[in-house]
Amino acid sequence: MNYSELTRRYFESAAAAGELHGPDVFRGAAGDRERGTWVQFDLQIGQGGVQAARFLAFACPHGIAICAWLAETAVGKPLQRNLPESAQEMRRRFEVPVEKMGRLLIIEDAWSAAALAAIESRASAPISRQ
Repeated sequence: MNYSELTRRYFESAAAAGELHGPDVFRGAAGDRERGTWVQFDLQIGQGGVQAARFLAFACPHGIAICAWLAETAVGKPLQRNLPESAQEMRRRFEVPVEKMGRLLIIEDAWSAAALAAIESRASAPISRQ
């Protein structure tokens, strides 16, 4: 299969691959290795939003590249439950064949699970009074 330059670059470097641990780290995962795609995102959230993001993925080169791109581009931005781009927009950006669209939805589900865990944790945190 021919991969776009963007896909090759993010797949080959995958600089954000790994896990985060510690306070204010939230994890979400989706998919199934036996079915060919599993993704996990770890998000460290601070006052200004996403402080760090990492991923683990059992996926095709397109999936790994998109996870790496998402983890990289999220840092320094406000936390959002939704991806910064729709799955369809990412499919076009990374030139993913349409038959792999389901894999992008798994990535979206993993991201949403991590973001939702962070959002729910913040919503249930006690309000500090000074």
